[in-house]
Amino acid sequence: MTRKKTNSFNDFYKALDIRHSEGACIPAEKRSPEEAGAPNPRPPLQTPKALSGGMINRAHPLFCVFLIMFFVCSVHGPALIVGAPALASTAAPALVNTAPINLTGANRYKAVRLTPAVYNAANTDLSDLLIKDSKNDNTPYFIHRGFQSVASSRDSYKLELINSYLKDDSFYFDYKLAAERSADTISTSLEFTTRVTNFAKAIELYGSYDNINWAFIQKDTIYSIDNKSKLMINFASPQKFTHFRLKLANNLEQISFSSASLVYSVETSGEIYFIESLEPAYSAKNVDKTTEITIEGLKNLRLCDITIHTDSMFKRNVRTSHGASKELFNLTLNDTTYSDTSIPLYWQVSANDTYTLTINNADDKPIEVKGLTARYFADELVFEAKANETYTLEFGSDPAKRAPVYDIERYKNEILKGEIDKATLGAISSAAPKAPSTNYKLIFNIVIIVITLLLGTVIILRLKKSGAE
Repeated sequence: MTRKKTNSFNDFYKALDIRHSEGACIPAEKRSPEEAGAPNPRPPLQTPKALSGGMINRAHPLFCVFLIMFFVCSVHGPALIVGAPALASTAAPALVNTAPINLTGANRYKAVRLTPAVYNAANTDLSDLLIKDSKNDNTPYFIHRGFQSVASSRDSYKLELINSYLKDDSFYFDYKLAAERSADTISTSLEFTTRVTNFAKAIELYGSYDNINWAFIQKDTIYSIDNKSKLMINFASPQKFTHFRLKLANNLEQISFSSASLVYSVETSGEIYFIESLEPAYSAKNVDKTTEITIEGLKNLRLCDITIHTDSMFKRNVRTSHGASKELFNLTLNDTTYSDTSIPLYWQVSANDTYTLTINNADDKPIEVKGLTARYFADELVFEAKANETYTLEFGSDPAKRAPVYDIERYKNEILKGEIDKATLGAISSAAPKAPSTNYKLIFNIVIIVITLLLGTVIILRLKKSGAE
């Protein structure tokens, strides 16, 4: 087999016997007698036969180039496969927002609460959040978004009306406990029911143990206007009186109460919900018969409610860009103010940069908006912090990024039972994504392979043409 291959090379060179002269390649059989006898200015190229003792006097320069290119590609060609992942990795987007985490306390675990600026720049599901240490390694964390647990108890005691009368232009209602009790009766509020509507009364409330000596408790307002009522008087502190006196400035409306009750109500709640508030930037414009309030800075926040601050007197329907609506009012009647200017949003999340409130003015003059307050449900990132280590929050890099999965999520309930130090976020800095670097090695390998293929094609065509002639 080896001899046959050597003979093939010898036959190839004998048939080719080409001379290179002034950029032209002339087959031997087509040379003139003078050219055929002219000495070759270039030294002959050794062939496989020359390596075994034989010598060929002339070699095709294109074939030499082909051999060189083949050698280069055999060495660098595999880099095409190796270089491709390197090029792909340089195209990955870089994190563009960072904020230092300021640690406090000596406990093992820390909790840092996210700010509106983080929500605005991060993915809606917070999947792009990463905590980095000083070595740029990822630090495992879990998101603590709790739920408020409320335990309540309520006891009610009926009151009996024992007297009602007019005295010095004031009207009085006197009540006592309908059933005597051996123990003290502790109450936190006084509740009334009535069929009378369209009234608002400023009242004074007094308490007594014997229906003789009365002590002032507090002032308050009760009203019932257009299906909106306030008939409960919440005490500033729990009371133990057995008799109560209600004093009205007058009773021109002929108010009467169907029933009255003492109530003892206690609610115990744990701080699991993290409700924060902010005063967002906004702009208001009047369009047709509506006022459109465009709010900024609420992107990706889980909204609790938005309150409109105004001194204007109104009662109008307000609609949000997410479809929620409510009738808000701010009324002042007989020196008494009745106000509800907050619209609940029930965890709505806006994926847009702006959030819109639309007030239906009908034919009334637009209200004057003096400010807004938005409340939202915040989240905390809980992580293990090592001593003398620094940490940075990175976010906002890739909208398609999937949230990291850490083991710490599996035992977070045990962590939350212990002491956790509060950490805070520092100033956020932003940087443009890094431009992908050019892989010149890969480009060079591709060019070499292309040139080799072209030269190989040219040589094959020349050989076929030479053989045909």
